[in-house]
Amino acid sequence: MTDRPPGAELATEPPRAHGAALGRATFKLVPADFCVEERLGFAADGGAGHLLLKVEKVGLDTHALVPHIARLAGCAPRDVGFAGLKDRHARTRQWLTVPARGRPAAAWAGEGEARADGSGYRVLAAQPHSRKLKRGALKGNRFEIVLRDVDAEPAAVEARLATLAARGVPNYFGPQRFGREQSNLVRVAEFAAGGEPPRDHRLRGFVYSAARSLLFNAVLAERVNRGSWDSLLDGEFVNLDGSRSYFVAEAIDGVLLARLGDGDVHPTGPLAGAGDGPSGTAGEIEARVLDAYAALRSRLIASGLDAGRRALRVVPRDLLASWQGRDLTLAFSLVAGAYATTVLAELVTLGDEPPGETESDDA
Repeated sequence: MTDRPPGAELATEPPRAHGAALGRATFKLVPADFCVEERLGFAADGGAGHLLLKVEKVGLDTHALVPHIARLAGCAPRDVGFAGLKDRHARTRQWLTVPARGRPAAAWAGEGEARADGSGYRVLAAQPHSRKLKRGALKGNRFEIVLRDVDAEPAAVEARLATLAARGVPNYFGPQRFGREQSNLVRVAEFAAGGEPPRDHRLRGFVYSAARSLLFNAVLAERVNRGSWDSLLDGEFVNLDGSRSYFVAEAIDGVLLARLGDGDVHPTGPLAGAGDGPSGTAGEIEARVLDAYAALRSRLIASGLDAGRRALRVVPRDLLASWQGRDLTLAFSLVAGAYATTVLAELVTLGDEPPGETESDDA
């Protein structure tokens, strides 16, 4: 079997930005310990083509949910739209669309299925909408997470949380992106060595996604080690918070630095593909890191992927914390594409986490 690619440890244990973990905690002991609610940023528009469904689920990931919804709608699974992937080991509320021709909106409310294994779903609302929901069409997600048996001093935890809310955290792709036991990284190494990607569209997408995520994490890890993950360097491509838009920082002046301090803009790292990277100091750092992955970058470009950018920093918004004994409940919002586990990793070491897709959505 082909070894994992260089830097594979960045998939699971990238460097922290705010110091060592303050202690350990049990994570996701039961699904209700990890609750996620999608925020679309828009309302149903009343159009005639589709229905926008709000669905609560537990014990099912998004791909497992879709066939159930398709059966009720009388459509093919490919006709069900959703904005992001949500974890099986969680209680989540997410939005989906179905063609309106199958059944009226009033017939959906309360529809669902409870299963003997404790998993299930129910439809909370259905509203007319004109378009199929597309992947990534999210403003963000609101998380409510219970960390159990936290063995850290509450005062230290609260001080660290204040820092995270003020400065943000490195916007790493979480280990979930790399598959169970990093199985996707084995496929990435085979792909980099000249192997053909899987024929299946979904599996091929996993390989491309894991490869780009690894390269991004490598660049971000270098910026963390240099202490520049939350600062702007000359030549930087700058992201507008909560969007996929970015611009070149021609001059890093007081206005731009103030926007950086407010969390309105962020430095960025690469989503590898065909296209130019940043210049100046930012470009030099990025090019030096990516030289170790030259073969993998070449394969991604040859596969027709275009380069993109992703913010190096994410700021947890409206961060709240409460204690009940040694159990800590956290609530915060993240922009689309960010991982709740990247926030938790800057606080404590997590134990007893089941494998899953603990992300806000696909980036």
